[in-house]
Amino acid sequence: MRSGSHFAQTVSSSPLVNSPCEKCNVAEMSLCHALSCDDLKKLSSISTGVEVGKGVTIINEMDPADFLFNVTGGSIKLYKLLPDGRRQMTGFLFPGDFLGIAMNDCYAYSAEALEDCKLCRFPRARLEELLKEIPDLENRLLNMVSNELVLAQDQMLLLGRKTAIEKVSSFLLSLSKRTKAKTGSGNVISLPMGRSDIGDYLGLTTETVSRTLTNLKKKGIVSIPTNGQLEINDLEELTDLAEGMD
Repeated sequence: MRSGSHFAQTVSSSPLVNSPCEKCNVAEMSLCHALSCDDLKKLSSISTGVEVGKGVTIINEMDPADFLFNVTGGSIKLYKLLPDGRRQMTGFLFPGDFLGIAMNDCYAYSAEALEDCKLCRFPRARLEELLKEIPDLENRLLNMVSNELVLAQDQMLLLGRKTAIEKVSSFLLSLSKRTKAKTGSGNVISLPMGRSDIGDYLGLTTETVSRTLTNLKKKGIVSIPTNGQLEINDLEELTDLAEGMD
């Protein structure tokens, strides 16, 4: 990674030994899912646990794609910089997600920690060798890449065809589904990103995002109990709004 990145100065790391993957609280959602104990030990042998603080750049667009990461704690925003300096948010990652997949030798986007984060870091070259040795690991990675493609298609629909209320409602529903997959309940969701980040992702202004969330709150569809959290009170109504049925 580029020496100018804050990542190198702020990250703390420790080798993963004694197969800590077996104790990972997001293993069922991550790259490690369904691997045997022996394969987990092989994977952990090339892994390093890293911690980054809020606002730290983890990868920079066009830097050499030397590492891949599994997110085990916190949340991350992904973005690309346009030629005129504007920023296009391309996604958000949460525990269980994979970061750093590149089709060539350089990262295609930048990634920044929205809050304090924990990750497992894998040297790309060593992981690629391990994929040849462990077919289940390769299949799992392919499934995760396929999921990324589905999310990218969903975002194209959000940007191209939906109104502001449909976009914001769809975004909240997607976070709810992710939360439910991990915890069993999607009523209370984490919202660590700012209104400007949500706007960049949905193609809306910060003011429009704030106004839309306020309207949803006034109608009782959602509540915002604390900063960084949102509670969905009427999932059916939010779904209808997302699908343009209201």
